[in-house]
Amino acid sequence: MSTFRFQQFSVIQQQSAMKVCTDALLFGAMAPVKVGDRVLDIGAGTGVLSLMAAQLGAAHVTAVELTLQGYEEAQLNFNNSPWPDRFEAVHQDIQGFSSTDQYHYDLIICNPPFFENHSKTADSLRTIARHNDSLSFDDLIKCADHLLSEQGLFYLLLPVHAVERFSASALIVGFYLSDQIDVRGYVHNEAKVSVLTFKRSKTEFCYSLLTIYESDRVYGKESECYLLPFLLRFSKG
Repeated sequence: MSTFRFQQFSVIQQQSAMKVCTDALLFGAMAPVKVGDRVLDIGAGTGVLSLMAAQLGAAHVTAVELTLQGYEEAQLNFNNSPWPDRFEAVHQDIQGFSSTDQYHYDLIICNPPFFENHSKTADSLRTIARHNDSLSFDDLIKCADHLLSEQGLFYLLLPVHAVERFSASALIVGFYLSDQIDVRGYVHNEAKVSVLTFKRSKTEFCYSLLTIYESDRVYGKESECYLLPFLLRFSKG
């Protein structure tokens, strides 16, 4: 069984299309979770981002997952975690969930499918996870607008090339890009993904660039700082 072990929890990822990867780990570790937050994880997959949010102090996490395989695996990972009572796993598309859910969330996190018009794999689960046929950017923004509290944060991971178009669409409903962290592997690499935070009110825009690795298999100081509470390699026990 494929299992990724963290310091405080483990993630079984036998069935889910998208496995734990460095970009997702950093995205989860950097999430602007405040203690006591009600968090919504859109497209939860294995539930790894939900679990990281709980470790960071979220009081309740609702994890919405479209595929049955991902939902079942997330539910298993939640039940096996130190905080089973903090989670609610939902097997549903976010469009349907948004139309019926009555809660407003302090933080919405999403690592969305973002490929458009790319060649698709024969693996249907991986195709759903990577391509936005079932969740367009416009649909995602509309759902977030409906579900986010007035003072809440909309936090997501996108490829760098999609940031400008997504931000323009988000602005139409009143989401302002407040923080952008571009992430690159090494200092000689170009950034491929951006960690974005949107708010309902306009604030001073903050931009930064994060380099994951200092050298081969050696994390840079900033990325190590974020991952220190999570990865087994940094455990002092």
